[in-house]
Amino acid sequence: MKHSLRRQLTVIFGALMAAMLVANFLINTFFLESFYYTKKQEVLVEAYRLLNGNIDSLGNLGDDVQEELDDLSNENGISYLVTDLSYNEVLGSQSNFYASIMKGRLNGYGIGVDKEDVTVLDSNESYTVQKKYDSEIGLNYLEMWGSLDAGFYFIMRINIEGIRDSVRISNEFMKYICILGVVLTAIIVWFVTKRVTQPLNELTELSKRMADLDFNVKYTSGGTDEIGQLGEYFNEMSEKLEQAYAQLMTANNELQRDIEKKEQIDDMRKEFLSNVSHELKTPIALIQGYAEGLQECINDDAESREFYCDVIMDEASKMNTLVQKLLTLNQLEFGKDEVTMERFDLALLIQNKIQAVTILAQQKEAKIAYYGDDSIFAWGDEFKVEEVITNYLSNALNHVSGEGNIEVTALIHQGAKPEDQKVRVTVFNTGDPIPEKDIGQIWDKFYKVDKARTRAYGGSGVGLSIVKAIMESFHQGYGVENRENGVAFWFELQYGDVARHGSDPAAEQKKSSSDAVLPVTDADEDVCDGEWRPG
Repeated sequence: MKHSLRRQLTVIFGALMAAMLVANFLINTFFLESFYYTKKQEVLVEAYRLLNGNIDSLGNLGDDVQEELDDLSNENGISYLVTDLSYNEVLGSQSNFYASIMKGRLNGYGIGVDKEDVTVLDSNESYTVQKKYDSEIGLNYLEMWGSLDAGFYFIMRINIEGIRDSVRISNEFMKYICILGVVLTAIIVWFVTKRVTQPLNELTELSKRMADLDFNVKYTSGGTDEIGQLGEYFNEMSEKLEQAYAQLMTANNELQRDIEKKEQIDDMRKEFLSNVSHELKTPIALIQGYAEGLQECINDDAESREFYCDVIMDEASKMNTLVQKLLTLNQLEFGKDEVTMERFDLALLIQNKIQAVTILAQQKEAKIAYYGDDSIFAWGDEFKVEEVITNYLSNALNHVSGEGNIEVTALIHQGAKPEDQKVRVTVFNTGDPIPEKDIGQIWDKFYKVDKARTRAYGGSGVGLSIVKAIMESFHQGYGVENRENGVAFWFELQYGDVARHGSDPAAEQKKSSSDAVLPVTDADEDVCDGEWRPG
């Protein structure tokens, strides 16, 4: 990130450290020497007071005072000379040669000569403090000269060339300290700020994934500071957003259904009455005919009467089943049955339904296999999706032939947007294909491709109409396609598990089946082409 907080903090703290070190360097450069002069001037004044307060009229100092004066001189590099009024040496700290030079300076100052290269820093009746460049030896000195109360002259000198060397060396040292300090500060801040920016980066990633409607994300870095508290609020917000999103999807489905409902009511009513009349006409006629036969005692033997009663009960049962399906379809088409969108495990539902029809499959000598993950989450009304799967499996069991194979496959389509991510469930059965002229009509109520066969197993032609009504209430896709060796019915739901887990699902295909695993057919491989992949 070009303008990351971590980078900004590192630059800010590095700049502050650099500014502080540079300021220290400039202070040393422009003020350290003056400060040094001031401190040395105070030392000269202290030495003067030690001399002036303790020297007697003979020019003697006590042993303790002499020792103290020598220590002060040695510590601060002070050279001193005390003379009588005739400029004869009384006390001194230098060799005879250097003492004679200092005596000449003192004599010159006393008579008012040798004032060249002199800068007076302080002056009173007793002494004068000045800077002096000694051209004879080529050195700069800080000097104090004057008279003592006991009647003596004195001069004290400190070589200030050492001061300047110290300032120069100090400044050079500070230059390296500045560079090293800035580098170390930048490195330390870079690593220290990671502790702050890492949870912020995690929160940024959470925000991005939540914007993509991935509500499974959670803040895991913890902490008791403000960032940790913010992370807890993010987790709470994620849960509430998921609930709100589910409610919004439910409300959106209801809104779309209400818009379409008014336009369809009249046509549906007419179509419904026409088809119900047609479907009920045959069983009612059979019931009436066999009931009249019983009444007129056409056959007196018990076996014939039992057969007549079985026909009447069978036709009545079929009529009852038809009425129940019509009621279900009516509720769906007229919007009386609320669609509750929720996120549920579609794979688990499929496997449970396969388990439920295993006995029926064994009776028909059919084999059912499931291909897909053990857990695939999707959005929909779980009870209505169960009805769709039940109708597809029932249809497959009623029409399976040939090899007797029924395959249920769950594939996932990873789209660019969350709303484009789909789960496709396909129920395939081996057998005769659906004539092309009938494919577009099998979803209509009471439409039957093979009326004789449908009548044999008691089909009413309403099951696929219920599938159509449910899938349209979800606003999701559904369909059918002929394959080389059978027919495949499919439907789609919005994928509900954005954050995939586990290893390669294609290498871990599992199934719930009462028989052996069947190989994937060419038709299954075709479905997997492109962006579709096994669940």
